[in-house]
Amino acid sequence: MEERIGEAFAFEEQLTVLGKKLLPMELAPDFVLDYVDLIDMTVHQTRLTDSSGAIRVLSVVNSLDMPVCRFQTLRWEEMRLLLPPDICLYTISMDLPYAQARWQIAEAVVHQTLSAHRSDQFGLAYGVLLKEWRLLQRAIFVINRDDYVIHAQYMADQQGWPDFQLTLDVISKIS
Repeated sequence: MEERIGEAFAFEEQLTVLGKKLLPMELAPDFVLDYVDLIDMTVHQTRLTDSSGAIRVLSVVNSLDMPVCRFQTLRWEEMRLLLPPDICLYTISMDLPYAQARWQIAEAVVHQTLSAHRSDQFGLAYGVLLKEWRLLQRAIFVINRDDYVIHAQYMADQQGWPDFQLTLDVISKIS
């Protein structure tokens, strides 16, 4: 397993990222992640392949309880209306599915949150598992209709902001 040192930090703490960085035009790894259906409040699983044929935006955050991750998720919720209607927008964290659902309801977030709490598989496959925290490194991925990574933005500073406009530009070119 690849360990990347010096590619992520929070304030003065240096973090080790596990897994290989994904590059544009690589096949996006499949995953199995949990989510809560907000109507019947039961946990379900989804895979990347469940949304094949659609453009996917994966907004990866450490935890929805962290202010910077809350902002990132709420910003995507605002920008959701600017996206073409066939885009699948997901926020992914290691938070438990029911905690994500409570957060979604409290914050009036409509787009789907997905939980990677069961295993490190997603974090390792996408190169975003923070060894010291056992949380996910903040990142944004755009995956095209054929399941290829078109854009990967890994956030080194876990307190910094992603380039939302860059991601919107990438989406507009492929949609």
